[in-house]
Formats: sequence, structure tokens, C-alpha cells
Amino acid sequence: MAAVTGMTGAGRTGVATVAAPGFPGVRSDPRAGAAATGTTEVTGVTAGPRGGAFVNDVKGEPRTGATGAIAASRAIGATGATGAPGATAAVGTAVLLAAAPAGRGRAMDAASVLPVLAAVPPGVLTGTTTATVVELADPLDPQTVLTRLRAAAGSPGPLVLCLAGQLHLDRRQHLPHLALARTTPATLRYTALPWHWLVAELGVRAPGTTTVVADLAADPDVWERLGTAPELLNLGPGPLLYGRVTPAPRRGEPMAPDYLRSWAELWRSGARLPHATLHAESAARAASVTPESLFLAPAPTPVPVVAQDPHPAILAAAMAGRHGEAAAVAAAWESEALRRHGPRSAEAVHWTEVRADLARLAGEPARSCELWLTAAEARLGLGQRTDDPDVEGAVDRAHHQWGEIADPARARALGPVLVALRRSVPGRRPGALAALTRRMAEHPAP
Repeated sequence: MAAVTGMTGAGRTGVATVAAPGFPGVRSDPRAGAAATGTTEVTGVTAGPRGGAFVNDVKGEPRTGATGAIAASRAIGATGATGAPGATAAVGTAVLLAAAPAGRGRAMDAASVLPVLAAVPPGVLTGTTTATVVELADPLDPQTVLTRLRAAAGSPGPLVLCLAGQLHLDRRQHLPHLALARTTPATLRYTALPWHWLVAELGVRAPGTTTVVADLAADPDVWERLGTAPELLNLGPGPLLYGRVTPAPRRGEPMAPDYLRSWAELWRSGARLPHATLHAESAARAASVTPESLFLAPAPTPVPVVAQDPHPAILAAAMAGRHGEAAAVAAAWESEALRRHGPRSAEAVHWTEVRADLARLAGEPARSCELWLTAAEARLGLGQRTDDPDVEGAVDRAHHQWGEIADPARARALGPVLVALRRSVPGRRPGALAALTRRMAEHPAP
């Protein structure tokens, strides 16, 4: 691992047995305990979108309403999935797991991302023409989660695990655990899911068949350990882990899983992008909201050196209205610049500026302004002078795009950052700072 980066409804149909395609304790041995079977017996099956079936009650588990485990299985055939890049004929599996303690211990509103993820066509999640989706919303029991994960891991097709929640450290064994709905500091070892259980279940799968996308809030002990031991969350050589870890807020409103939500929104946009590109774009968006974050991604494989200049092709796509394609290519080049040269490099800043101009061409002034502000701050961080033409140009462009923002709330959110930069970088047009502060005063917060 490298640091870079249910549904319920009316109309019960009695008892049904839903076959899960391909699906065939004690804490010292995570593989012990109740074995998963080839079928899941359920009650209260209701029709789901695109012809799927949603499981409202799982036999052997109490109904717990919104805070209980809701396992949702959707088996979508080739006519019900839209596909993904390199879609295969294999049956894919996606597990959507969102968990956080109830009450005052909740640091992340993990389950808020599930409706967005559930709206993504299953085949897009897994890159296959047929896919099964299992949802677990605020589950109570780690053994239940383990059973679901073991069944999903037993499928030979591609597996994608989308994970949102909170990490806490077991102070006896100093191992990270994913908190569940009933987890408290005193009951962590008995009510939370040990991270090494996840490693054990996914580690037996063939390399390249498993992807984990995680958005996690870390308690102070986990966050401190990650500073010196980033391999703490290593899933082994097989699974590919993309993720964001942020320090859990000590008080106030629970944080939102913005990184994972960005993946879902990009999937829903219709773009079929490589996971590395989805990670780069989502990391950039999340970092603008929560700067203190650790982003995780697999070590990239070597890529051949491309001699041709990519800029003309990117610009041609943007001018032809293929804005998603242009942004995806630019994000991929930015990711490569980050890998080769690091975040504090002129090469990385250049691609941030390219993406800012693409956002302008796509008619997204708020996004463009945000990226130009990021580029200006990065150039100042590289030691460039405040009167450097590149620094002045970035601030001027951010200022211009800010003036094009139609949403007053979004403009007010970006305004203070722009004002602070304008004080340091007044630019060569007299009165720019005064005009900006006057415009801010004309649109006060409600």
C-alpha cells in the first residue's frame, strides 16, 4: 500500500430462497464460526429497480430498522447492466458496507453514501455484464459481516468492496477495528470488525480480482499509528486498496464520506474510468473539503513513455463537448505527475491548471475557481514569488471564474480563500482587491 494518496417496500411475497451466483467465532481464527451457505433464505422480498430483489429481513437476524444490517442482493443480467470499461462475462460482486457507532460515538455519517452507491448500475460497480450487490447498513454483529464478506469472497468473479466507517485501535493488541453500530470503546474487541479479518477473507482471492474503495475516519490512536506505520491497513499483495483516511472530528457534526461519494458520482455520470483515475479525481475533491487526509492507492505499474504531447487531444475533446473524456485524461496525467514527481512539483501543478481550464470550458466556474486557487497556493508553496507571472495568472483566473459563479452560497464559500490570496498577490490590475471585497460585501451570508 502506498500513501499518495433496505430498501423496503409494500407487498410482501412470503418466503423465498435467493440463490447467490457463485456463492458456494472465535477472534483468534477469523475463519471460524458459522459457515456461509450457497443460498440466503430471506423473508419480505420486494421488487427492486432493474428487476433485482432487495432483502428486507435475513433469517436468523432480528429486524433492526434503519440501524440494523440490511443485506440487499441484486442479481442483474446482461440486459439490466450498462457495463464498465473492459466488462467481462463473469458474474461480479459488489459489497457496500457502511458502519458507524450509534449515538455520541458516531464520527462519520457513513450510511449517507449508500443511496448514491445503490443508484450506480451494478455492472458499472464491478466492470462485468452481470453483478450481485450486497448492502450492509450499520450492521450490529461482526460475525454477520464476516459471513457476508466470506460469501462474497467465495465468488470467482471480480469483487469490489465499498467501505465507509470508523477505525479504532484495540489497545490490548494494537490492531485496527472497523466500528459497528453497537461499538463502544469498552466493547471494541467484541462488537467491531477486526481489520485483519478483512485481510484474511480477501487475501485468498486471486490477485487482480479484488478492489477495495474505503473512506475512513480514524480515532487519534489509529491516526497516530498511520503516521509512522502506513502499512497498518495493508490488505496484502492481492487486493487493490484505494482510500482516504482522515482524523475523526472530536466534536460537532459527523463528517461525510466525501471521497467515496465522489467515486459514486463519477460512476453515475456515465464515464467509464480506470480506478486510478477515479481515485485521483476523488482525492482532489475530498482534499479541498478535508485537507488533513491520507490517501491510499496501489503502487502503480510501470507505464510506457508516451512521446506525443497529450494537450492537443485533450483540448480537442473539450472543444468537441466531450468534457468528461477530457477531464479524465487530464486527471490521469496529473496522477502520473504526482507519482513521478510528487505533489510539491511544477509538473503536478501544471496538470491542476489544465484541469482548471477544462472546468472553465465545461461551464463549471466554481470548480475552475477552486482548482485555480489550489494551483496558486501550490506555486506559492514551491517558493515562487507573489509577483511571478504564473502565480499572478492563477490568482487572476481564479478571480475571474469566481465572478462567474451563479450560486451565491458557493461563491461565499470560496470568497475568503480568494481574498486571502489577493492580499498576498494583488496582481497588475489596480483595484482588484478592492473590487473583490466590495463584491463580497454586496452578497453577505444569509
